[in-house]
Amino acid sequence: MALKRGSSGLGTQRNRSAGSSFPIVILIFCSFLAPLIFFVGRGLYTSTSVEKVGHSQYYAGTAEGFLVGGGLGVTNTSLIVVDWHLMSEKCKVIDIIKASTDDLGPLSLDSLRKNNLSASWKFVGQEIVAKKSAADAKVNKPSQVTDADSKPEITRGKRDGPVDGKQIFMINLVPYAHINNQRRPYFSGDHLQFVDSTAKSARRQLRERRREKRAADLVKRDDDVTVKLENAAIERSKSVDSSVLGKYSVWRKETDNDNTDSTVRLMRDQMIMARVYISIATMKKKLDLTRDLQARLKESQRALGDAGSDADLTRSAHEKMKAMGQLLSKAREQLYDCKLVTTKLRAMLQSADEQVRGLKRQSTFLSQLAAKTIPNGIHCLSMRLTIDYYLLPPEKRKFPRSENLENPALFHYALFSDNVLAASVVVNSTIVNAKEPEKHVFHLVSDKLNFGAMNMWFLLNPPGKATIHVENVDEFKWLNSSYCPVLRQLESAAMKEYYFKAAHPNTLSAGSSNLKYRNPKYLSMLNHLRFYLPQVYPKLNKILFLDDDIVVQKDLTGLWSVDLHGKVNGAVETCGQSFHRFDKYLNFSNPHIARNFDPNACGWAYGMNMFDLKEWKKQDITGIYHKWQNMNEDRVLWKLGTLPPGLITFYGLTHPLDKSWHVLGLGYNPSIDRSDIENAAVVHYNGNMKPWLELAMTKYRPYWTKYIKFDHPYMRSCKLSE
Repeated sequence: MALKRGSSGLGTQRNRSAGSSFPIVILIFCSFLAPLIFFVGRGLYTSTSVEKVGHSQYYAGTAEGFLVGGGLGVTNTSLIVVDWHLMSEKCKVIDIIKASTDDLGPLSLDSLRKNNLSASWKFVGQEIVAKKSAADAKVNKPSQVTDADSKPEITRGKRDGPVDGKQIFMINLVPYAHINNQRRPYFSGDHLQFVDSTAKSARRQLRERRREKRAADLVKRDDDVTVKLENAAIERSKSVDSSVLGKYSVWRKETDNDNTDSTVRLMRDQMIMARVYISIATMKKKLDLTRDLQARLKESQRALGDAGSDADLTRSAHEKMKAMGQLLSKAREQLYDCKLVTTKLRAMLQSADEQVRGLKRQSTFLSQLAAKTIPNGIHCLSMRLTIDYYLLPPEKRKFPRSENLENPALFHYALFSDNVLAASVVVNSTIVNAKEPEKHVFHLVSDKLNFGAMNMWFLLNPPGKATIHVENVDEFKWLNSSYCPVLRQLESAAMKEYYFKAAHPNTLSAGSSNLKYRNPKYLSMLNHLRFYLPQVYPKLNKILFLDDDIVVQKDLTGLWSVDLHGKVNGAVETCGQSFHRFDKYLNFSNPHIARNFDPNACGWAYGMNMFDLKEWKKQDITGIYHKWQNMNEDRVLWKLGTLPPGLITFYGLTHPLDKSWHVLGLGYNPSIDRSDIENAAVVHYNGNMKPWLELAMTKYRPYWTKYIKFDHPYMRSCKLSE
């Protein structure tokens, strides 16, 4: 190992063989000289000026002070300032001392450099590597300190520019040793002050732990952001109409099914990509690949079939999926182009949207069509009852307790219906839940087609001690076109043109938006008879109007004691935010509507309404209805139906009832809270999914069927069952 001595050749290597010619006497003399060299070097070192600035030590001295006597006692990072002019004068003395100590064997400087100096020392920007043999790895000492363990760690310092003709060098000395099997700082007399490398290792480990913690925090932060984005996407996906699009989506987490059905989803994704590549392959005229993709697509379609879960798949489905995956990989290598694939997928998405809209229109048309039909069983029941009624002698067609029909002290109900089975459920459920059935009086009105069936059913199945009376709307001679505007309009040529000729849809998907208003019930006066209650029942003060698609679950007599505060109509309000408010039903672009009504006024429900007939007559409600009905002859104020004219007629005259009296939506809303249904006095199947139709919602149907006597002979003969 060489040390540079400046211009005087301090770092040149001497030939060790030159000293071998000295006599043995000189060798003995030099052995006494060795201690003197140590003390001389020590004295030179102590004469060095020391400057302390801040936490660093600056040493200024000669090269002898730096090299002789272990003058490397620098603490941590220090600056050695070497006066090169002074060093040139002192180099001669060092040469003489070195020449005298070359033959000192293990005590020579070369021996120390080559054998006993740790390889971790670095001097003045120059790296010194000492290669030691296995024999010299350890030197036994009484203090059990080994040279191999005494490895001061010295890192190369930063070399600055000259300061007052001296060069400044930064060195860092960190020696340590294992003493008595413990790692301790290693000091050389008063001159070496070292830092235990254990602390450095601990600091390094601490830095590593901090770095790992920061990395973990960053990863966790990214994971939290990802989870938030996924949850937001899931919430948005819940707004998609699942009844049309289905439950499957690769962008949506299936939260309602623990079975992920990964095979089904993967096969559907493969089929989508196969269609994309078929289109691209056809465009690029790769006919062989197109045929292969089409063949695999047909196989996957057959294997998937109508399967909605992995359990429904056949054994061959996995083989088809694997074969399709291999072919898609081949297609990707030949055809994949990001921009082109994106364009194809966007086109497929737009096409799917068009198909969904078409299916929605078809679904609306078919649901409206189904809502207008009468099931065969109910039609059979009505026909058989009608035949048997007209076979009865006239004296057996009368109901008992007819004296109660005009008694204002009793609880009177108005029910207008042409559905025998539905009317029977309304009456039966009311009587079963009534505390005093003998005080309840039911006024039923039907058309001439179902008048006989309605009478015959209640003659065979009387409602206990309650009073019942059935009338035929066609026998109300006062209800004619000269008095009733809506009847005149229904008989007009324009209305017949609207219903039977004009704008009839040629396909299932066409005309579905207006189909709702072509329901036959809007052509029946039974639907409009609710605006003539005082004329039908002139002796009564109050009457509770019920629709035939409701079920009574509690005693309703409390409604007669509700204070309506001078209002005519007591009803449950249905508005929520912007839903079921006046602007949903009325045409506010018409000045008559805009001038007289608030578009944000809250709507209310027909189906269970308490009417004060005395106040009705005082306010001339029927006259108000006639006025607005005449103005709507061309259907410019509202479309057909009874709720819009009811909102207009009873505007400002409706008292809101507690919502627990009347719960709506069982005919269209699948998410009604079960507790709300069970706590309601009346549940209403408003909507197209009536409980007597096959398209009724299964979970709501038992509330209705529990009041039907399916063991009745007429029910069995017409094959009516749950």
